[in-house]
Amino acid sequence: MSLCAECFNNGDHTGHDFNMFRSQAGGACDCGDSNVMRETGFCNRHRLRTGENVPTVPRDLLLMSEMVLPRFIICIIQYLRDGYTEPDTSTERDLQKVLQQLEPQISFLEELTKMGGAMRTVLTKILTNQQIFKDLSMGQEENIYAKKNYEKYLSALKNSGLVSVEEKAQSGAAEPTLGAEAGAGAGALGLLVSCVIFLDPSIMDSLKHKCFLEELLFWTIKYEFPQKMVTFLLNMLPDQDYKITFTKTFVQHYAFIMKTLMKSQESDTMSNRIVHISVQLFSNEELARHVTEECQLLDIMVTVLLYMMESCLIKSELQDEENSRHVVVNCSEPLLKNNTYWPLVSDFINILSHQSVAKQFLEDHSLLMLWMSFVSFFQGMNLNKRELSEHVEFESQTYYAAFAAELEACAQPMWGLLTHCKVKETQEYTKTVVRYCLETLQIWFDAIGFVDEPAPNQVTFHLPLHRYYAMFLSKAVKCQGLDLDSLLPHQEMLMKIMVHPLQIQASLSEIHSNMWVRNGLQIKGQAMTYVQSHFCNSMIDPDIFLLQVCASRLDPDYFISSVFERFKVVDLLTMASVHQNAVLDGEQERPMLEGALTFLVILSSLRIHLGMADDEILRAEMVSQLCMNDRTHSSLLDLIPENPNPKSGIVPGSCSFEEMLSAVADFKAPVFEPGGSMQQGMYTPKAEVWEKEFDPIMVVLRTVYRRDVQSAMDRYSAFLKQSGMHTTGNPWPPYKERTPLHPCYKGLDRLLHCKTLHIVIFTLLYKIWLDHSNMSEHVLCMVLYLIELGLDNQVQEDKEDEVRCILEHCHDSWFPGTNLLSNLHHVINYVRVRVPETAPEVKREKDPPPSTSAEASNFVWNHQDSRAGRLNVREAQVFSLVAERRRKFQEIINRSSTEASQVVRPKSSSTRWVPPGTPPQLVTEILEIRESMLSLLIKLHQKLSAKQNSLSVTWLEDMETNSHAHGDGITAIERILAKAATRSRQSKRSIQEICGKVSPPVAPKKNSPTDKKTMDKDERRQRARERQQKLLAEFASRQKSFMETAMDVESPDADAAMDLGASEVMESEVLYDCVICGQSGPSTEDRPTGLVVLLQASSVLGHRCKSDEMKKLPTTDDEHIYPADTCGAAHDVRLALMQRFFKDSSCLQSVSIGWDGGVYVQTCGHTLHIDCHKSYMESLRNDQVLQGFSVDKGEFTCPLCRQFANSVLPCRPGRSTEVVSWHMPTNKKTAVLVKEVEDLQEQLGLFPTESNLSKEMESFIKDIKNTTQRKYMDYGKNPGSPDNDFLFMYSVARTNLELELVHRGGNLCSGGASAAAKRSCLNQLFHVLAMHMRLYSIDSAYNPWTRLTQVAQRRDDQAGVSEDASIPTLYMGVSPLSVPAEHFICLVRMLYNLQYTQALASLSAKFSPEERQAWSTSGALKKNAVNAERSYDALLSHVIGELSKVKTVYDVNTEVSSVWSPHSIEYSLQQFCLPYLRLSCLLQHHLYGDKLSGCPEVEEFSGLAGCLGLLAPALQPSNPIYSASCLDWTVNAFDLMTQWCSEVTGLSDTQTLLVQDPQWASPHLLHLPDHYNIIFQYYHKKACTACKKVPKDPALCLVCGAFVCLKGLCCKQQGICECVLHSQHCGAATGIFLLINASVIIIIRGHRFCLWGSVYLDAHGEEDRDLRRGKPLFLCVERYRVLQQQWVSHTFDHINKRWGPHYNGL
Repeated sequence: MSLCAECFNNGDHTGHDFNMFRSQAGGACDCGDSNVMRETGFCNRHRLRTGENVPTVPRDLLLMSEMVLPRFIICIIQYLRDGYTEPDTSTERDLQKVLQQLEPQISFLEELTKMGGAMRTVLTKILTNQQIFKDLSMGQEENIYAKKNYEKYLSALKNSGLVSVEEKAQSGAAEPTLGAEAGAGAGALGLLVSCVIFLDPSIMDSLKHKCFLEELLFWTIKYEFPQKMVTFLLNMLPDQDYKITFTKTFVQHYAFIMKTLMKSQESDTMSNRIVHISVQLFSNEELARHVTEECQLLDIMVTVLLYMMESCLIKSELQDEENSRHVVVNCSEPLLKNNTYWPLVSDFINILSHQSVAKQFLEDHSLLMLWMSFVSFFQGMNLNKRELSEHVEFESQTYYAAFAAELEACAQPMWGLLTHCKVKETQEYTKTVVRYCLETLQIWFDAIGFVDEPAPNQVTFHLPLHRYYAMFLSKAVKCQGLDLDSLLPHQEMLMKIMVHPLQIQASLSEIHSNMWVRNGLQIKGQAMTYVQSHFCNSMIDPDIFLLQVCASRLDPDYFISSVFERFKVVDLLTMASVHQNAVLDGEQERPMLEGALTFLVILSSLRIHLGMADDEILRAEMVSQLCMNDRTHSSLLDLIPENPNPKSGIVPGSCSFEEMLSAVADFKAPVFEPGGSMQQGMYTPKAEVWEKEFDPIMVVLRTVYRRDVQSAMDRYSAFLKQSGMHTTGNPWPPYKERTPLHPCYKGLDRLLHCKTLHIVIFTLLYKIWLDHSNMSEHVLCMVLYLIELGLDNQVQEDKEDEVRCILEHCHDSWFPGTNLLSNLHHVINYVRVRVPETAPEVKREKDPPPSTSAEASNFVWNHQDSRAGRLNVREAQVFSLVAERRRKFQEIINRSSTEASQVVRPKSSSTRWVPPGTPPQLVTEILEIRESMLSLLIKLHQKLSAKQNSLSVTWLEDMETNSHAHGDGITAIERILAKAATRSRQSKRSIQEICGKVSPPVAPKKNSPTDKKTMDKDERRQRARERQQKLLAEFASRQKSFMETAMDVESPDADAAMDLGASEVMESEVLYDCVICGQSGPSTEDRPTGLVVLLQASSVLGHRCKSDEMKKLPTTDDEHIYPADTCGAAHDVRLALMQRFFKDSSCLQSVSIGWDGGVYVQTCGHTLHIDCHKSYMESLRNDQVLQGFSVDKGEFTCPLCRQFANSVLPCRPGRSTEVVSWHMPTNKKTAVLVKEVEDLQEQLGLFPTESNLSKEMESFIKDIKNTTQRKYMDYGKNPGSPDNDFLFMYSVARTNLELELVHRGGNLCSGGASAAAKRSCLNQLFHVLAMHMRLYSIDSAYNPWTRLTQVAQRRDDQAGVSEDASIPTLYMGVSPLSVPAEHFICLVRMLYNLQYTQALASLSAKFSPEERQAWSTSGALKKNAVNAERSYDALLSHVIGELSKVKTVYDVNTEVSSVWSPHSIEYSLQQFCLPYLRLSCLLQHHLYGDKLSGCPEVEEFSGLAGCLGLLAPALQPSNPIYSASCLDWTVNAFDLMTQWCSEVTGLSDTQTLLVQDPQWASPHLLHLPDHYNIIFQYYHKKACTACKKVPKDPALCLVCGAFVCLKGLCCKQQGICECVLHSQHCGAATGIFLLINASVIIIIRGHRFCLWGSVYLDAHGEEDRDLRRGKPLFLCVERYRVLQQQWVSHTFDHINKRWGPHYNGL
């Protein structure tokens, strides 16, 4: 069911699970259709009962349309007839042209459908009226055009049926010859075709049209479903009459659709459009049933599918290549490769989901038979032949087409049918399907010439017939209560059915053992796809279930020996130390043996189809996936095999997915890793799940990559260590109790209780104990698992049967019976083995040397009477797994039929296995063993625990039962022994006996060299372990010392200098370490050292606002964002105003321009020689590796920490920072200091001497200028003037100080160094800037210093008061950096006087006229007091008096604020001066290394004033301080102020310049809504402001809210796309954009961009990139904060790693 956004938003869907998707090809909204959804779910508009009181439309109104429309439609049809030419002559373009010309007409029809029900009724009448069609279609007699047009139409119709006219004529003649001797594929198909003709000839014939609708659909198909036509046909669907007629027409054209689809070049697009129509028609059960009954829909679909596949059949090469009569689909055909069959299969699955239709299908036997023959086309496709000599030249990638075809064309319809076979009433259907499956399988076996041995070195993963059979068997037993035996064939057929699935399991092991390595990577791809989550329950699960059924019904000895033969490890299962393996290399034996044992464990312990409930299956699947790795909710949903019923998205069983998930897992909220990478919300298993439910067998079954098994085990051991359950060594996979078997499958337990398996277990235990080659811990683990499974699943034995069994199997004298419990303590004395003559067992002298390793096939001799010894050698029987299997097979065949016994064995198999005894070099030897399985287990326990008597006689009594669930091999052996002891008294006695007399492992003969060998081996292992520990410890200590030194590198020596204390002056030069050449030394004029820095243009400061609240992103047309109140905009206005009134050079020295394009400098703190850096850059340039940065633009990564950088800042020679004692009372008067500063100024303009250092400084200045755009540097009236340059340099310094202030939170209350201070490069930066600024002489007519400190003789028209408070920074730049600290303080004091005067002027402008008057008079009285120059009322009164001389200064229209008290005035003055004090303090900190002392926010003013020496220490008591007390005048304050004020009063528009507020809030991104849907609904259909079209990829700037087109060509300017342009205007080349259609954020930084991630997550803490899953998304505040933090701190380049160039195309 799908709803349009409008209906969805107008309905109530709280608590519903839904997906939002963007329909690419239109579609119909189901709201209002009660066949599809309940009426309670309708939206407000559709809920109103429309049918009841609707007045009928007057007949006259519709008359015109009834007259005109038929002619309009025939006009369209004639046009379509005319424009169409057959595909071989036409090109894609011709058809497109016709459609383009017709677009207005079809759009007109589409518009008509939107007029409502009445118009649709008229259209339906016309489209379905046969008479009108007859009259208009052929045209009148005399109309020649119409005649020709009609003939064109007839020729187009000619070949629209399945069989063309020519083919029909031929097939009529050819049919009799086909008959019984139908040889290869074509013959088989011929039979199918005649079968189909018999069903329904109408499918075969050409179409005949009776109304407009039929012809319109015909042309829609011919023109490959043009979008507009599809939309028109779909829009008509609300009319019921039309819906029925249209559905019938669609079915009638079904074969024609298939033919057109197969020819189409654009089959993908066409497929989508076909399904858009068919899903609307076939999802309605009533309609589907109606069409099935009336139009034989099922017959048509199956026939059409058969025909489709017929076009790509080839002869099967499976088994008997020459004589095979089986045909399979060729997976390399485009039909399969491009999934062209998909729309038809999808329709078939859709109609099978309706119970009534599925029943008709299951009741129609001829249809079922047809379907089975269709499925058999896929049986054995994509055959793999193992390459034995050389690597395959061309790796075909067709395998995925084969898997997709089996899943979609075979498995999905099977699951559809299975959903209707769930109750007892449907038993007959299941029996029928099973019967036909077996018949078709028998036909298949005959066709490929299969007897009993599979052809060697071949495997196909595709056995859909086997899987149909398996799944219907499973359903029959699980849901319908049928008896399994009634559905099974005879034993011989079961043996055949078993072969191919078993072959696949063995091949999986072969592939993982690298035996198929010459077939290339694709064979691994097949093995992985076979078990992958989307395929496993249609592939490996049914295969294993089928093998379990075979195992439960066939003779267990036969089954076990088949398994070991298929896995090619028969030769390995010998007690001899040396063996010859005819088919495996040495290194492949171990993985194959492990594979065989693991397969047996899975076979005997997996319960998915053998009795587990749906809820238990879901739980087991979920636990196994979570144990491999923590998972996100969506990946878990994806990884858990759904029960692929295509219709319901619901997981079967009573317990929902969410409930189960919360029962087994804990949710870990999304976190941020230190590197900045963002985690999704994850689910992790609960502790009790690890403890009780972790099932390694299920994990092995479900892993696509072998490493996942290891990952699960690592996580399991980490849990055990953490919870203290098992702390030493590596734990083994835990053993898990199984749910009981369904009674039908009880026979499966006989596998664990058969002699063949027990012989194998005994042999392997013996070999492991003696350290034979190719034995591993995994082998032991699986052997123990099998023993334990056998102990837990006992078989009820029938005594008579046992006796018969012993008589019958007298050849086998290993064990007396088949019960594992009794065989455990059975002692085996002698074993006869066949070994090569060179083996150590062969007698050289009297006694045979003992055996130590592995052989060919076992001869066994075990008489309790050991005296019989040599005499009975002749009586000993051969026991060979191969021989045993042959014998059993022959026996079964003899039993089933007498003829079958004459079966000739295929040649291939007789030559493969070398009969024992033929090679002359093999000789027979007898080994003395005298062990039982129990004694071997106890000896292995000793071996594992490396203790002589690891088990005391009484250990069974002392043992705690519960401590054995988790642990290593020792624990596993103890658990098995304990189980054996509790279940059998005999075993308990044997165990106690063995424990009493046990001795170290001894080979068959004593005093042999092997003891020594074993001893040596253990000793060597011990020594190796000690060496390893030593090495690891050494490595750890090295690592630690490296980390410590690395940490030191982080903080340059500047810190050390500061730490020496204020009174000590550090005289020595600073030493720098070069991270490239590793040398340490000072920076010199000739060989300068530089800091690795990143320069980036920044507009962060310009985006600050007055208020601390974030601006809201507009989500309706009424909401807007106004940029005028930002810091950048305010300063632009201010500068423009000043340039109107004042001289340009003085303006440019009075402001800072770093708000919108300032350059921010940051460093990682590492230094390098500049010449080393140049050679490093050269090497990067020659490096061919693809880098994420542009070396040509000077970009590189720091050689030590890999942080991104683009320049090197030269370090000045000499001391690092001036360290002075600040509060050392200076003897000089302020007046003297002022004079000294004035003299200093005159020494400026001296050029520094030319040296390497000065060259590097110049090149660094160039880098700074290149970092930002030209427009951010030229603010003066004559660009490029020294004033402009001066302003730019000064602004760089100011920007860096301001940004550090922002990073510190906007104030200096916290004190200390900020996080970045350790890596601060401001001291070096200021030095370089100062050197550069020396070159500019100051305009002598306008010397700010004299204006600050002397009363001028004449009035001037220049801007005194409007000078910015930031001039100290300016002077820092002007004066050489070696300015003594006392001069710096002097500067700060003088500028504070100016700043204070500005504060008074600004404040007075905010007063009401009355208040101004009052303050003026009250202050005038204090003018003559002693400290009048330091009293704010006296000064305020003076300023008001001076400024009031001109009326225009205090404009009447100011906003009058509340009454001002002395306290509020003082607070306001302090706030005004604070930004100035903060910057001065920071500057002092960077220049002189002065420590910043923290203070509470309330005392910030006094703290900073004290720090800067504006307040004498005595003036810092607890009583409140006044801002005026910091003033220090060198001349009469009132005179100086009069002069400053007079400069302003002459101007008309000074009001705005006077009222300024230097306080700005910290920068913020926009405030986003909590629900993503709000953004999406408003912006995804919003038109672009530039081109007025709805952009394909809309994006939003999160800094200013601008709506832009991503990659939009329409908005391109000078080859640059809109997002890049906007990032330059808004963020000085840094842009943060939210992509509306993808919910992700992209960052543009200069010429690079990266995907940052999403700040909107779903309910499970996951991103939904590209909105693929369509789940509701919510704002993650934490992530948004991180994004903002990275923007403000300029760390995008460092934290995000995946950058790429955007070439201006975003």
